[in-house]
Amino acid sequence: MRKVIAGINMTLDGFCDHTAGIPDEEIHHHYAELLNSAGVILYGRITYQLMQFWQSLLKNPSGEKSMDDFAVAIDKIPKIVFSNTLKDTEWESATLSNRTIDEVVLDLKQQSGAAIFIGSRSIIIQLMNLNLIDEYQFMVHPVVAGSGLPLFENINDRTILKLIKTKTFRGGAVTLYYEPTKNN
Repeated sequence: MRKVIAGINMTLDGFCDHTAGIPDEEIHHHYAELLNSAGVILYGRITYQLMQFWQSLLKNPSGEKSMDDFAVAIDKIPKIVFSNTLKDTEWESATLSNRTIDEVVLDLKQQSGAAIFIGSRSIIIQLMNLNLIDEYQFMVHPVVAGSGLPLFENINDRTILKLIKTKTFRGGAVTLYYEPTKNN
């Protein structure tokens, strides 16, 4: 059975914003490796449209190896986008889902292959409420944003997580790896 892994960037004060962190070469390399090891990534519309930035680097590389490598990794991985408003993904490796998130995830879990990554706050919340996440990877950046979207909003039930490992980055970010316990 494939593992569902929720990975997201957040600030010290708990806000999720892919633009609030402090991405550096090491962090771009980390996420490129994750994408290269995954089988598929699921996005909501807002995060997906933010990620489309990387398409421009495929056409016009930045010259910064870690960013260009990440652009290649995100281009290669199949992406499934959940949106009620998008009509076209405008990205060859992305498809719009015409099924519900739980149908897609339950189907993907039964298939063979690499992990299913979740890269959007909205998708994480939905799958958390459905108890379909096997691992959480929270990259906490050394930033206090002061405002933004909290990750844990509209959560139905109390969830207890077990810390399984950590990874510290030179720039001060820390990834916390958790698994949900069976006694939620």
